[in-house]
Amino acid sequence: MIELLDSFSLWQLALSIFVLRICDVSLGTMKTISVVQGRIPLAFTLGFFEVLIWVSVIAQVISRLGEHPILAVAYAGGYAAGNAMGIIIERYVALGTSVVRFISQHQGHLVAKQLRENGQAVTTFDGEGRDGHCLLIYAICTRKDAEHVISIAKEIDPNIFYIVESVTHASTLRSLNKRPAWRIFSE
Repeated sequence: MIELLDSFSLWQLALSIFVLRICDVSLGTMKTISVVQGRIPLAFTLGFFEVLIWVSVIAQVISRLGEHPILAVAYAGGYAAGNAMGIIIERYVALGTSVVRFISQHQGHLVAKQLRENGQAVTTFDGEGRDGHCLLIYAICTRKDAEHVISIAKEIDPNIFYIVESVTHASTLRSLNKRPAWRIFSE
């Protein structure tokens, strides 16, 4: 990669540094999230490519900075844009699991029923809030599905209160009726 970058004109090199910096910082953002979630193989792979790109880019910037200060601007711009891009990618990919906690004053049972009819496992609890009785509804879902789960609940109870939390560790719940076919051989 370094030899290829050596053959570029100044503007091609500056643009390449900018784009490669976006790539390595985006990979770094995804790697950090993978580390926090305990995804070791993914964190390893992302970290490897992040540093490989970074070393190639920084070698070009340092070796030519004296003659072409514009490369420092391309480097810094790519870093800034890479942070934003990493956040956008992470939101799109939405790795992990969330628990959505709802509190409903009046229509909690309807919310829970509708979520169940849409295939969402929910657990309900009776509660007592500042304004009296309420129903607490817990739904565990993928991060990608959290917005959909919330929209179903808000359709029934527009005033429903909710909190979305990331799950770092959870035991797996297995329905007796829905076990994978291959499991019958291991049980």
